[in-house]
Amino acid sequence: MYQLALLYLATFLAGFGLTNLAEISFITDSVASFFEIVGAIVMIVFALALTHLGLRALFTHHFK
Repeated sequence: MYQLALLYLATFLAGFGLTNLAEISFITDSVASFFEIVGAIVMIVFALALTHLGLRALFTHHFK
């Protein structure tokens, strides 16, 4: 279960990296806005997945 949570966290951080990709100078504005949208969607989806894992662990008493 911890490996899955770490995978979700790494993916969330990758989405954060995609949203900050617009600061690189050689990427055009249209491509940068596409990466910002994809990064925001990734962050929202995997934040919800991490919240789901946390709540499931909380309510099923799987504290180790």
